[in-house]
Amino acid sequence: MSYLILIILVVVVLIAIPIFLVIGLYNGLVRQRNKYRNAFAQIDVQLKRRHDLIPNLVETAKSYMAHEKETLEAVIQARNAAESARSSASPEQGGADLSQLAAAEAGLGGVLGKFFALSEAYPDLRSNQNMLQLQEELTSTESKVAFARQAYNDSVMHFNNKLETFPSNFIAGMFQFVPATLFEVSDDSERDAVEVKF
Repeated sequence: MSYLILIILVVVVLIAIPIFLVIGLYNGLVRQRNKYRNAFAQIDVQLKRRHDLIPNLVETAKSYMAHEKETLEAVIQARNAAESARSSASPEQGGADLSQLAAAEAGLGGVLGKFFALSEAYPDLRSNQNMLQLQEELTSTESKVAFARQAYNDSVMHFNNKLETFPSNFIAGMFQFVPATLFEVSDDSERDAVEVKF
């Protein structure tokens, strides 16, 4: 009788260990996936803040830079394209969405760089308090975007490492986890920071 109980206990333990291992690996993958999703949401928040600042920036500059209508319109068009790419981007959709978002943000950064270079020719604009405040907010937001992107990429790296390493790679395959995509800029011209000094 005692041998039967011992055999039953051994069988239960041998069945329970793999079940708990699978549950633990699955939960670890879910936690890592949720971390990179949250990190992407932080990028989204900062980009939205950046996009919301730009119309105020253009409106402030409009009265000073009346002869620069093309530049102001280019800034708004680039902002709208970036906002559209931001609203449709998702880390779940893979690299195409994030590549489009990175390209739109790079385009916006380039146009903003031209805008700020051109605004140097307007001393009254450079001394405008509203413009100075917007410049400070935009500079702060640019830093936050960079930190959020780094945190997202770190989260993606941890998730992808967990996804590809043994034994969690078996669990990932069974439950159809797919690798996450890094948020990268495509070339060195897009890596230059936007200069927002007056």
